[in-house]
Amino acid sequence: MATSAVARDVVFALRQKIAKIEGTLPERLAAPSDGQPVAGLLVRRNGLASARDFFLPTGVDRLDETLGGGLPKAALTEIHGTETRNAGAAAGLAFCLVSRMLRERSRPRDLVLWVGTTEVFREAGFPYAPGLDRFFGIPAESLLFAEAPKPADVLWIAEEAARIEEIAAIVVELRGNPRIVDLTATRRLHRRAQDSGRPVFLLRQSAEPEPTAAPVRLVVSPAPATLRQTLLGPLVGSIGAPAFAVEIGKSRTALPGSFILEWNPDAHTLTERSPENRVAVVSPSRGRTRPPAPPGAILAFKPATGQAVGDQPPREQHPAHRRPRRAG
Repeated sequence: MATSAVARDVVFALRQKIAKIEGTLPERLAAPSDGQPVAGLLVRRNGLASARDFFLPTGVDRLDETLGGGLPKAALTEIHGTETRNAGAAAGLAFCLVSRMLRERSRPRDLVLWVGTTEVFREAGFPYAPGLDRFFGIPAESLLFAEAPKPADVLWIAEEAARIEEIAAIVVELRGNPRIVDLTATRRLHRRAQDSGRPVFLLRQSAEPEPTAAPVRLVVSPAPATLRQTLLGPLVGSIGAPAFAVEIGKSRTALPGSFILEWNPDAHTLTERSPENRVAVVSPSRGRTRPPAPPGAILAFKPATGQAVGDQPPREQHPAHRRPRRAG
């Protein structure tokens, strides 16, 4: 027990030193006495500050708690789509986070830069500006798109754009795992985000997680949408709010978690789908019993005397002219 207490004290002291060295990037500290995080205690160069000064709450309480307060505002955040078909879901979550950030800043002249390679835009297309205004509240005049032939050019554009005060957020969209996107390159992006005080989202399509300098990595895939809710109940045959399956692949708290999030396009908020509203991703197992046939169902054969409904009829009732099927 004594050794465990000493180890906790050492870890606590190291976390304090790391937080002071990092400067503007906050560090949520845990008291060694009870192991619980100290509410609102963050370390920076100028002293103490509240959590909202450094974190962007997603609006989902359980997700924000797992992340230690939300996503860091002045940092590099990774959003991964492991397959090409997940490109829409990964981009959609990025727009959800950008929309929430713009609402918090509430500055009318804020701009959002979306920069990617030619390969990415050729494969997934450009975001549809009128739809972004309707579903995310991001006006078309606030969007800037930049296309570059190589990942190195994309990273250079993002680093230089981080110096511009009018740009509130930067989304860097890349495909696969380019060799140039390594610890050194991501550390530069992360440092530029810290110095400028604005977020940089690294949106990686069809990519495998690898070591980077980003404090947070979210792995995103599409989730089945529920039915639209009306005053009379669920509307049959309708498609409800867009949903995302989000998994925390990396965070400063080192706490894993999986969430099903829904985006409300009217209120521009994220909510976690409650368990009773979840939709099954796969069909029921074939080993389960089938439901009883509705009244009046027509059967292939009339049941013989003493034979249960739905049982296979005796062999002698099959047509005599039926031949065995071909094996080839």
